[in-house]
Amino acid sequence: MAVAADGTLTSDSTTATEGTTPGENGSSGPQRSGIVGYAQSTQGRRVLLMVAAAAVVALMIGIWMWSQKTEYRVLFSNFSDRDGGAIVASLQQMNVPYKYSEGGTAILVPETMVHDARLKLAAQGLPKGGNVGFELMENQKLGVSQFLEQVNFQRALEGELARSIQSLSAVQAARVHLALPKASVFVRDQQKPTASVILSLYPGRMLDAQQVSAIVHLVASSVPELSPKSVTIVDQNGNLLSDTTKQPANGLDPTQLKYVQDLQQDIVKRVESIIAPIVGNGNVRAEATADVDFSRSEQAAETYKPNQTPDTAAVRSKQSSESQNGNSSTSGIPGALTNQPPAPATAPIVNPPVAGAAGAAGAAGQAATQPTTSTGTSHKDATINYEVDKTVRYVQQPMGGVKRLTVAVVVNYKRTIDQTGKIVMKPLTEAERNQISDLVKEAMGFNKDRGDSLNVVNTQFSSELEPELPLWKQPDMIQMAKEIGKYVLLAAVLLYLYFGVLRPIIWKITGREEREAKARAEAEAAAAAAAAAAMYDPDNPDAIVELSPEAAELDARAEYKQNLETVKLLAKSDPKLVASIVKAWVNNE
Repeated sequence: MAVAADGTLTSDSTTATEGTTPGENGSSGPQRSGIVGYAQSTQGRRVLLMVAAAAVVALMIGIWMWSQKTEYRVLFSNFSDRDGGAIVASLQQMNVPYKYSEGGTAILVPETMVHDARLKLAAQGLPKGGNVGFELMENQKLGVSQFLEQVNFQRALEGELARSIQSLSAVQAARVHLALPKASVFVRDQQKPTASVILSLYPGRMLDAQQVSAIVHLVASSVPELSPKSVTIVDQNGNLLSDTTKQPANGLDPTQLKYVQDLQQDIVKRVESIIAPIVGNGNVRAEATADVDFSRSEQAAETYKPNQTPDTAAVRSKQSSESQNGNSSTSGIPGALTNQPPAPATAPIVNPPVAGAAGAAGAAGQAATQPTTSTGTSHKDATINYEVDKTVRYVQQPMGGVKRLTVAVVVNYKRTIDQTGKIVMKPLTEAERNQISDLVKEAMGFNKDRGDSLNVVNTQFSSELEPELPLWKQPDMIQMAKEIGKYVLLAAVLLYLYFGVLRPIIWKITGREEREAKARAEAEAAAAAAAAAAMYDPDNPDAIVELSPEAAELDARAEYKQNLETVKLLAKSDPKLVASIVKAWVNNE
């Protein structure tokens, strides 16, 4: 079919494709019926394009919602059924979305609401931990037997102890069993109560001996007549934690070891804090070793000094007596000589004083007796007691005394700047080292008589530092890259779906693609006409201008598109004429 100069359609000698029949809507193709025929129609194709566009939009919305999916975190786990029901009811009242884990052992809430929900539930006393306390006694019914009251009391006491133990940071859950025997009026039938505690610790946590001892004494102090030796503590792995039969190999308990460690750390801290302002932070390292004596000793001594002279001795007591009978003309033994007068004395009778000092132990003192000086009827006696010189001393040596200290200090070279501006490390001078040694001695409490030792070394610290982790290996950067990559991939997929799939479908539905194709055809035709006009020679109109293959192909394509547009316009304006022409083609007329 070609277009004549007057705008009418003419048929050429070429035959139409066999088996083709024009449709009533102007589209050529095989005549089919049903869904296939409807799909090949213009209206059917438009409906399919709309369905495809809706599917692409739904896919884009789904991808966006998937990218904005809320991350859920564990709110509570390992709870009882009663606590779980109370927690779910509270979450529903607070309009907090929640879901369960796969095993139903944990309740999950959005990541941004975990802490807020925990605080609000804690204000309501949830979860209660599955242990009942003394609130069990509040719901006592009338007519309850004494045995049931005792059972409820025991349950309440066990629950309260379990709650107290669970308040420890390392304990995740606890369960307490008490064996409380019945009271008996007979002493021989009385039995002491016992207790068993099962602990479930957090992953990676453990209890030291001091913490276990604290739990033992907590339980023992809460039950009357319960001895700490009757309390057994077991962890979730079946390990016996309260075994008091094990003694440290070195004879030191954890408290003593901790005291030694604290003492050594305190000495190191004092040494580094006083040297750091001189050499700079990070330029001094110190270590200390303390030999501590944990033995306890008591000593009592009673010492006697040599005897001292009477003039320096202390007088304890002094006793003197004197008697005088007066002058008498007759005295003496009865007889012939008695009546004679006494002969005159030739020498005085005077005894020298006796040096007083206690000779034997246990004597209260020495008695010094002044002999009687008799001139006529006079008589005198004197007794002096002196104190025994002795010293009584009681010495008690407390435990934990330091027997010896050993401290080692390493000081880095001094950092200076030379004339060229470079940093140079130089050793300390002798005066500076002595100054540092004196300061360290004062800080550590150096005692030469005790045998303390101090060693100060000045050397250059090693410059081999741990290589810095590359930026692309840092966990924060990896997490940030994942987040950025997630959004970049999401944007790329959405842009591809929009520009590669959705926009062409929308253009086909709205006819924009046909308009753009027509505009391109007109532009190509105008370009071909311009090329032909440029090659036309006005001086020789009959000259045949040979076109290049590219120009010829462009010219033919522009002419074809122009004829096609003309036929389309003619079909829209006079469809009967077009139908008659096509019918003539089919009938080979």
